Amino acid sequence: MTSSSFLPKPDDAGSGVVAVANTQSALSNIRRGPGTNYQDIGDLRDNALVVYYPDSKTVSNWVWVEKGGLKGWVYAGYIQFFHAIGAEPSPHKPTPYDGKVAVWHWKGSAVAQNTISEVLDDIKANAPNVSQVWVKITNGAHWMSEYDTSDMAISDASSVDVWVSACQAAGLEFHAWCVPKGLNVQAESAIIVEACSRPGVQSLILDIEPYADYWQGGPQAVRPFMLELRRGLGTRFHIGMSVDPRRQHYHTVFPGEWSPFVDSIHPQTYWEIFRTTPEEALSSVWTVWGGYDKPIIPVLQADTPSTEQTEAHTLATQAFGAKGLSWWRYGVISQWSGVNKAIELTSSPADDEEEETLQNFAEEVVILPTKSGFRSGTYTGKPEFSARQNTWGWDYLYVSTEERTSKVWAEWREDLPQSGLYEVSVFIPNRHATTARARYKVHGIVGTTAEVVLDINQHRRRNTWVALGIFDLDKSMENAGRVFLNDVTGESDKEIAFDAVRFRRIVTTPDGYSPAPDPEAEPRPTVIKGVNVADGYDSPVGTSEQRRAERLWPKGWLDVTPFGKLYFIGTPSEAYHTGADLNFGRPYEDKGMACYACASGVVTFAARMGAWGNLVVIRHDPLYQPSGQVIYSRYAHVQNMRVDVGDRVARGQRICEISDAFGRYVPHLHFDLSATTLLETRPGNWPKLNYNLLVKNYIDPRDWISRHRP
Repeated sequence: MTSSSFLPKPDDAGSGVVAVANTQSALSNIRRGPGTNYQDIGDLRDNALVVYYPDSKTVSNWVWVEKGGLKGWVYAGYIQFFHAIGAEPSPHKPTPYDGKVAVWHWKGSAVAQNTISEVLDDIKANAPNVSQVWVKITNGAHWMSEYDTSDMAISDASSVDVWVSACQAAGLEFHAWCVPKGLNVQAESAIIVEACSRPGVQSLILDIEPYADYWQGGPQAVRPFMLELRRGLGTRFHIGMSVDPRRQHYHTVFPGEWSPFVDSIHPQTYWEIFRTTPEEALSSVWTVWGGYDKPIIPVLQADTPSTEQTEAHTLATQAFGAKGLSWWRYGVISQWSGVNKAIELTSSPADDEEEETLQNFAEEVVILPTKSGFRSGTYTGKPEFSARQNTWGWDYLYVSTEERTSKVWAEWREDLPQSGLYEVSVFIPNRHATTARARYKVHGIVGTTAEVVLDINQHRRRNTWVALGIFDLDKSMENAGRVFLNDVTGESDKEIAFDAVRFRRIVTTPDGYSPAPDPEAEPRPTVIKGVNVADGYDSPVGTSEQRRAERLWPKGWLDVTPFGKLYFIGTPSEAYHTGADLNFGRPYEDKGMACYACASGVVTFAARMGAWGNLVVIRHDPLYQPSGQVIYSRYAHVQNMRVDVGDRVARGQRICEISDAFGRYVPHLHFDLSATTLLETRPGNWPKLNYNLLVKNYIDPRDWISRHRP
């Protein structure tokens, strides 16, 4: 019997210590008292910033922790507390970024806003803790107006003044960034110096990457270029350098040549692009660049879930000691709470955290190539497209790129569920997507009659969803949300893919929202302030009566390979099990039996995938309230899938049938749960013998469901 009584912090608990909580598992329970017999009141996520009280530790190894308004007891045997180092003195000179959060701005034609003031107002409304805007001024020897058709484009020194003035009026700092190429040192340095010499320009960041259209001058052009910049800007003007921080790219950008001239390093810490985690990406940054003897101000990936944003922010500032950070980029941020997190350079524990404005996704519309809502054609009268199935299970089209004259076109357009703010994303397949300049055009945006043009590097962002941006769409407008793409990229030797487009409506829960009723109360709501919430979790198998009964796995069902069990011992398939293998009756008796969604949510994957056979992944709604835990569920080896990517499902909805992965296994349902976003981007993930990966991403489905029944 779980106790609902509350045992407060002991009087002799001593002083609190600000620390990063490195949990052994994806989640650790916070309880009302020091024991599992006390009620679970919340979850402590891995790498969360907390205040803990070492002197409160009990003989049974429970300790008192505080995270904002959530206070209680956690089992210290599953957690390591690393003291936050945000307050440690830096061996480097101060930078213009210390204690500051910045957002990068690429170009006006890539955002939905029409004016500089609208951009800045939007940033201040969503992220008042952002204090700097980094604006692109030049590309090579050209002003940005050569590549940006909007009125916001930097076209000369006077347009820099316009930006600076607008930033100052909004209480923001203006910082410049550019992509030098090193092909015309005099011309490139001249316009950079002209721009950065304007009053109010706080610093310059050079984007130096080992790819086409970036630095092409080799090591020999670095010194002449930087000498020209330093002659024009002086030695006190701060110049930073942004890089791809992965080890294989370190020497390709000639770090030794840049070192005498740059004052800070801004590593592009894009964990989702790199197919890793915030923790691993940041650790790699400091491993590779930590010995460069420059302040590290990481560039964090903004088009990621708020939980990952917050984790990356905490680790960067409190575990690795970054004094400032920036987010790439404005225009693709659908969740702002992590971006809006202020940098604490002191270790004084706060009694409470600021209440966050929450962003969640409501309706989703996914338009697949060759399906409803997709149209394509050719200008030549000939069949130009080739077709292939991607690894996510649907067909897509591709062609060779063209330098100037288009041969093909495609558009994605579907009736939207309702008007509102939408994140628009495109899927990039893993093959036949080598262009660096796929030019997507979004139409029908509120407040503008022009199309928004976005250049996407398909070669760099393959086999994943890539956000084009956040757009205000009115479903009554003609062409609302229409996405268009052709084959003109300026390249003659690449391929361009035409794959799926996804619309996800963003629902914002205003500050001061009323939290969900007590989870023990009946009936539980399924929508709060326009946000879909999960009212609980059920077994994915059994009749409706059995799933409502007290017994978790219904009568006749057996979990033959429980969570964390080591099986296939001594064979090449030896691995720790990520979930439950559910069987009914005698072998083969359960083939064709129904499988149900364990909670409400949206399908993120439904296709055949290698040894898994058919696979379904669901991103479930936040548990009980908009700020609740988001869990992913996976159903493998199934047949007769009744759902597609983007479908909304209800708890208990039939989604597929149990099968055998096309004869690979004895029929059973492989069912697992993840408390991270791993299955969103890697639906076929299998940690094998990596126990740390297992417990950091997967949770025991029996335990989770038993504690969160409807």
